[in-house]
Amino acid sequence: MTNILLLEPNKMLGETYKKTLEHRGHAVTWCQSAQQAILSTDQVVPDMIVLELQLPLHNGVEFLYELKSYDDLQNIPILILSHVPPTLKAISAILWDQLGVQAYHYKPLTKLTDLTRSVERLLSASRV
Repeated sequence: MTNILLLEPNKMLGETYKKTLEHRGHAVTWCQSAQQAILSTDQVVPDMIVLELQLPLHNGVEFLYELKSYDDLQNIPILILSHVPPTLKAISAILWDQLGVQAYHYKPLTKLTDLTRSVERLLSASRV
């Protein structure tokens, strides 16, 4: 069983994504803030992170910088699932080049099947 860390501040979306991913056989730790997520990695190191960039207090980019500061968390696949359009060039360059984001889904255009397909693809690739 794979462990997925889900960072989603919206209660309804978080419950939906968690239920969908658990239905696919994954263990999901759902956090609504970056602080909760960092603390949860002390308990269970995730096999993958699904992240909204718009988080309370600290945004998703700040979370990724903190995450990448820990040696044992460097190679976790990151999938962005956000309301922030992926076309913002400054954000795109930071996410892809500096922070190792491997997939980006823009929420208004993403179906649950798209999400689960990307999760499965990234998890398969990380096992190789």
